Amino acid sequence: MLKTQKNGLNNMTDYKSTLNLPDTLFPMRGDLARREPQMVARWQAQKRYEQIRLAKQGKPKFILHDGPPYANGDIHIGHAVNKILKDIIIKSKTLAGFDAPYVPGWDCHGLPIELQVEKKHGKSIPPAQFRELCRAYAKEQIERQKKDFIRLGVLGNWDHPYLTMDFKTEADIMRALGGIYQHGYLYQGYKPVNWCLDCQSALAEAEVEYEDKVSTAIDVAFEVKDNHALGKAFGVSLPADASVHAVIWTTTPWTLPANQAVCVHPDLEYDLIKTPKGYLILAYDLVVTCLARYQLSGSNDRGDGIAASCKGSALEGLLLQHPFNDRGVQIICGDHVTLEAGTGLVHTAPAHGLDDYFVGLKYNLPTDNPVGADGKFAATVPLVAGLFVWKANDVVIAALQTRGQLLHLEKVKHSYPHCWRHKSPIIFRSTPQWFIGMDNVGTSEKRDIEQLIREKRAHAAKPEMPEAGTLRDMANKAVEQTRFFPSWGRARLEAMIKNRPDWCVSRQRNWGVPMPLFVHRETGQLHPRTTELLEQVALLVERDGIEAWFSLNSVDLLGAEARNYKKLSDTLDVWFDSGATHASVLQRREELRSPADLYLEGSDQHRGWFQSSLLTGCAINGRAPYNALLTHGFVVDGSGYKMSKSKGNVIAPQKIFDTLGADILRLWTASTDYSGELTISDEILKRVVESYRRIRNTLRFLLANIADFDVQYHALPVAEWLEIDRYVLTRLHKLQLEMKNHYSDYEFHLVVQKLQNFCSEDLGGFYLDILKDRLYTAGADSVARRSAQNALFHIAHSLIRLMAPILSFTAEEAWEVLNGHDDQSVFMGEWYSLPDPELDESSIDAWLKITAWRAKVNKQLEEARSAGLIGSALAAEVDVNVAGSDYDVLARLGDDLRLVLITSRASVHRVATEAEQHIDVSASLHDKCERCWHYRDDVGADILHPTLCGRCVSNLYGNGEARRYA
Repeated sequence: MLKTQKNGLNNMTDYKSTLNLPDTLFPMRGDLARREPQMVARWQAQKRYEQIRLAKQGKPKFILHDGPPYANGDIHIGHAVNKILKDIIIKSKTLAGFDAPYVPGWDCHGLPIELQVEKKHGKSIPPAQFRELCRAYAKEQIERQKKDFIRLGVLGNWDHPYLTMDFKTEADIMRALGGIYQHGYLYQGYKPVNWCLDCQSALAEAEVEYEDKVSTAIDVAFEVKDNHALGKAFGVSLPADASVHAVIWTTTPWTLPANQAVCVHPDLEYDLIKTPKGYLILAYDLVVTCLARYQLSGSNDRGDGIAASCKGSALEGLLLQHPFNDRGVQIICGDHVTLEAGTGLVHTAPAHGLDDYFVGLKYNLPTDNPVGADGKFAATVPLVAGLFVWKANDVVIAALQTRGQLLHLEKVKHSYPHCWRHKSPIIFRSTPQWFIGMDNVGTSEKRDIEQLIREKRAHAAKPEMPEAGTLRDMANKAVEQTRFFPSWGRARLEAMIKNRPDWCVSRQRNWGVPMPLFVHRETGQLHPRTTELLEQVALLVERDGIEAWFSLNSVDLLGAEARNYKKLSDTLDVWFDSGATHASVLQRREELRSPADLYLEGSDQHRGWFQSSLLTGCAINGRAPYNALLTHGFVVDGSGYKMSKSKGNVIAPQKIFDTLGADILRLWTASTDYSGELTISDEILKRVVESYRRIRNTLRFLLANIADFDVQYHALPVAEWLEIDRYVLTRLHKLQLEMKNHYSDYEFHLVVQKLQNFCSEDLGGFYLDILKDRLYTAGADSVARRSAQNALFHIAHSLIRLMAPILSFTAEEAWEVLNGHDDQSVFMGEWYSLPDPELDESSIDAWLKITAWRAKVNKQLEEARSAGLIGSALAAEVDVNVAGSDYDVLARLGDDLRLVLITSRASVHRVATEAEQHIDVSASLHDKCERCWHYRDDVGADILHPTLCGRCVSNLYGNGEARRYA
């Protein structure tokens, strides 16, 4: 109960008991780490999420689709940031009048789980049992992660999340593959893919990261076999026995056994140079650097040493001798050849590089791959049989040296692709895989994509833009139609779509969604009833999970045809699993829909989930499965370094919410500009705690001073409010509009800035500071006090809602105190509808000037306090000497001016010019009122109350003081 004044006094000096002192159940100390888990338990018992969904039935939908975290290991600070940002959006949209369900999900298949199971149970486990162990492990990890996500205050359908290992979801992932096949984008090809030697599996583009690597760079001489043909190309005559070599440069000597050609650019100029080691063919622009590297004499100034020159196109078809294998290789032309490094002639091994593969299609070069899944050369490969690729480097180099064909060798440090799991260098390795083609036109029939590529590239001297209707073209159009937060995400995704190769979706794994396809043993063609068969398999998987495919006897579906068809053992890339959730989740869950309004993930997902979702969406439905993408940065420590156990700079979210509380973590997340790196440290968290305390103290003041306020009985028409109360209502209107707009634009750091500034400046530093005297000393039921409480009531209702998406625990706690019961959530309502302040612009401008003059007076009061002239501001008397219209602004306040300045007396005097403006501060010579602490000349004027001022006597026993402005 609010402590209010008594009708009479038993002790004439007990004036403190006559004050309207604040009182509230909302504690000053949040004690978040202890109290938040209790709140979570209560929300779960009350089915708070379900209550909100029921309250929002019939509202417009807003769908944020959850990018599934991987079900492996405890959540880290990046997970926390991601889930908190999503929760802020869901809750802000809920308050904005949307029905915004949140269905969390998990990615459950793939290699990391396999590795964990192998680590615990070994590798010699029957496949079916191994998959069951993987499923059990994923389930256990999901429960661990779910507990922490809920602890963060994230509201969602935690009892019914989506899991990519749910039987129905696995079946729908298969159906998504079937849709892509039906539209003609799925094909089998024998082409180089990213291959991890540790995983012994193909990698998706999103599973590759680039790190520095030291490699051996070599310049190798390929002998020209036909000097007559060479002379014709260069327009010179050479002796038949002249030693002539085309020189290539490579950082992967181990790929030379698979060399099938040497590539030149058709439009570059090449020189035939006479050197002490014979004639060399080099690109004109690189002659000087190459000869210097080889320590040979010669030049490219078209003078001494230059025998002849020609365009690269003239060299096409020239036959060379492989440097150590007994076969010839030809010179071919390709637009991928550059002058950035090397010799201008490129060693070409279609089995080990995409550029090599594509130019090889044009020339029908073989793509024979001599390297096994384990990274070792086949036993039939000359020179390097059985060797691991990295060890083969030394053997190849030694052979070149022995044959006199190694012109130069050096170590170079360069950016090189690595497996993101093992952090080890990968290789390009040609294998039979299944791909989603980027550059073919979609159709309802299966197409021979490799044949299309061959036809297209055979007539192309330069790269072409894709034809209209290709998957790449559709994806580019979809990107154009997507909103990006921040905006730079558009250019990043556009660049990745423009340059990405076909998507290799097949994997040679055990724990994954299988590709339910039957391939003819002789022709390699898919079964003509593939679509029908795929649906039959999907129905089995809905019932029994992926084991239904792995245990399937082909005869059960194919009958006698089974002898002619091979059942695929490949599984789908896990990025396909999550990328197809628009089909397996959004289109399947009744409360969701596709396309989603928003996908939100870290900035690495432009090459991951954003892209896999885009490609599957376009391939199946002809559009992106989202209308907007939001990207957040990574978390770094106070020095800007990535979180790393080895560095010892990891800050676990569990530690934060167990010690400081989840609302502190939520406030830090929201206050940080997520468009860049998010910096966290103990020192930063301390500052966040201080910011939280200021916000909490503001809330406590609001709630404590309206404890005896009942809006049903004490509401006043706004026109009857004191003017300062109406002014603060205008400030609240402005704040609420700005914060709602920032929420709508996902600018949460600006939301926090506006909230903090309003609490500390508009309220704490101005309005509430002025209000204390009126709240505490005016009559409990006076118009002056009820006016203030009306304003505080509206401020509390607005602020609690505005902070709720971010400070969810604190807002719900305050909401319970404000409304007097704990079974209603702030999220069941909407943004607060504020009354009209009924204050004209001139009055608003006047209060802005008053605020500015108050700041000037406060500065003078502080100087007087420092000089020892006064103690508190109430011990001072102020004379403000003002010129122009500012005099009228201050003078109209009359005696209320001292209440605004919080001094015992304040007078305003007109001066002629702004140069004459000044403020005089003096110590009051009057007695101090025991009750209100003002120094007044009428203290003791009432002999019954010798220690009170006239104002307090009137407020206690008379009609009360008259206030108009403050």
